[in-house]
Order: sequence, then C-alpha cells, then structure tokens
Amino acid sequence: MELLALLREAAPAMLTGAGYTLVFAVSAMLGGLLLGFPTAVLRILPWRALAWPAALYVSVMRGTPLLVQMFVIYYGLPSVGVEFTPVTAGILALSLNAGAYLSESLRGAILSVARGQWWASYSLGMGYFQTLRHIVLPQALRVAVPGMSNTLISLIKDTSLVSVITLTELMLSTKEVIATTFQPLPLYLAAAALYWAMSLAFEALQRRAERRLNRAHAR
Repeated sequence: MELLALLREAAPAMLTGAGYTLVFAVSAMLGGLLLGFPTAVLRILPWRALAWPAALYVSVMRGTPLLVQMFVIYYGLPSVGVEFTPVTAGILALSLNAGAYLSESLRGAILSVARGQWWASYSLGMGYFQTLRHIVLPQALRVAVPGMSNTLISLIKDTSLVSVITLTELMLSTKEVIATTFQPLPLYLAAAALYWAMSLAFEALQRRAERRLNRAHAR
C-alpha cells in the first residue's frame, strides 16, 4: 500500500516528464530526418567536394558522445557569441546526433537498391534525382524503417541527457520526486517502466509501418 501511495504521488510529475520526453524525441527525430536525408544523398553523390563534408559530419557526430555535443552547444558556444535556450540546445544536439545515424540507415537502404534499376531509369530518360525520388526511395524506405525506428527508440532514452542542461523530462522529474520522497529504487524502476512502455509503443508502430510497406511492395 505504501508503494501504491508513493506511485500515486509521483505519477503526475513523472507522466508530465514522460510527455516532455516524447516531445523532445519526436522533435529530434523530425530534425534528424531533415538533416539525415540530404546527408545520405550527399554521401552517395559522385562528387567528392559534396560527399566529404557530409562524411565528416557523420564521423564527428557518431564518434563523440552525445553528452559532450550537448555541452558544446549549450555551454561552449556562448563563449563565441552563439547562445541557445535549453529547449533549442537540447533538441538541436539530439537532432544533430540522430541525423548522423539516420543518414547511415538511409544511405545503406539506398545503396541496397540494385544498380540495374538506376540504369533502367536512365534508359527511360529519367534523371538522377527523378530516379532517386520515384524509383529508389520507395524501395529504400522499406529497408530503412527498422534502422530509423531503432534511432527513434534510442532518442527516447537519450532524452534523459537533456536534464544536464536543466530541461525537464522524465529523468529530471523522477529525480525531483526522489528528492522529496527519499525512495530512489521504486521511482527509478517506475521511470524505467515508462521508458520501456514508450519504446514498446514505437516498436508496435514500426511493425505496423513495415507491414504496410511490405504489402505495397508485394503489389
């Protein structure tokens, strides 16, 4: 009964934090897609002058910790006159990081489409970007969905890092409740359960998207 009372007391703050976690994760996913798609396209272009900067961005973002990236954006950039609010800094850091991983998922999916389909499209008079849009991307998306879903699920967990720049999300809300109740174990377990529930929800969406894309491809 004491445990139930504790969870009832903590629920409003933790559920509010979970809501912010979802907002940050989805916002960063959209931002990551806006960065990841053009980066993936640039990396497969035959022009090294365009492919090299995109490859450098992916290497830096994947090769450094997200926490360090967040500190650089929020605490480091103000020293050179570039300042962001905590919300902007958090979403920007998550988006930049997610964009690098999403670009690799998309690039691999695009490269998985047989080169013969490119040549067949060229023989029909279609250009590079027409072929990419109408022939290659619809097939690549089906391949990319699992990797993109994994990135979104990772983002849900990575949002816990925005608490270091004073943003309220599930982990910070949990810590605040613990500071008043002095019951860390059940509340951290409850936070873990909420993260798991959100991940399960997105896994279900992933499976549904895969089924729809597979049906369309079968036709």
